[in-house]
Amino acid sequence: MSDAPPLLERDGVRLTLDAAGTVARVALCNPAKRNAQSPALWRALAEAGRLLPGTVRVVVLTGEGVSFSAGLDRQAFTPDGFDGEPSFLDLARGPRPELDRTIAGYQEAFTWWRRTDLVTVAAVQGHAIGAGFQLALACDLRVCADDAQFAMRETSLGLVPDLTGTKPLTELVGYGRALEICVTGRFVHAEEAVRIGLANLVVPAAELAAAVDDLVAALLAPPRSAVNETKALLRSALVHDEPAQYAAERAAQGRRLQDLAGLGE
Repeated sequence: MSDAPPLLERDGVRLTLDAAGTVARVALCNPAKRNAQSPALWRALAEAGRLLPGTVRVVVLTGEGVSFSAGLDRQAFTPDGFDGEPSFLDLARGPRPELDRTIAGYQEAFTWWRRTDLVTVAAVQGHAIGAGFQLALACDLRVCADDAQFAMRETSLGLVPDLTGTKPLTELVGYGRALEICVTGRFVHAEEAVRIGLANLVVPAAELAAAVDDLVAALLAPPRSAVNETKALLRSALVHDEPAQYAAERAAQGRRLQDLAGLGE
């Protein structure tokens, strides 16, 4: 890692770059509260995405301490909420369009991880609950310590997962499994997470950082343009019909061949 100061360090989020500027690391850095999330943290995460230099190819998301993220800070549901913030109860009493705009703003912290010019990796240890689970789902890949535990507790609290997690969860594990995980709120442990396609790899907790570093090195090995085109193709495969996807493959390969032949724009 570079000795340069963080590009961002506030509200429980730290953004740093490696010396080459190709790998960014976003750390949830409030271990005393098990990296519980708040609107201020979500704004910081969204800002981290905006601050990434164009040289960055891989982003690694970590949580400091024993837990990746224990989910939403329950203070949001108290009458006082957070200092300088409306409580969720006050938001619920306000105009519905304002509530919708506010939640859309929160979701910005969870959407930039899917950009096709990046590959994003969540390194998950301990608890990833609710908003923490959805933040791990925002990333392209998940590497888990053997003590990792995922749970979607929103439904148990009379709520729904609203931080963009329902689509990737369903894509990864299928509708029936996603419904069961969300409605029961049960824990999905690391070994099951790998078995059902929720996680890519599980390793002993002491080896998590090294395993992530190995994966990052492998992700950086191919040419960036080919990686970006491949990610875009795989994402479009989720929504395209077959003819549209075949056409997208042809167009992407045409661009790659032209680039290799020195004919790219």
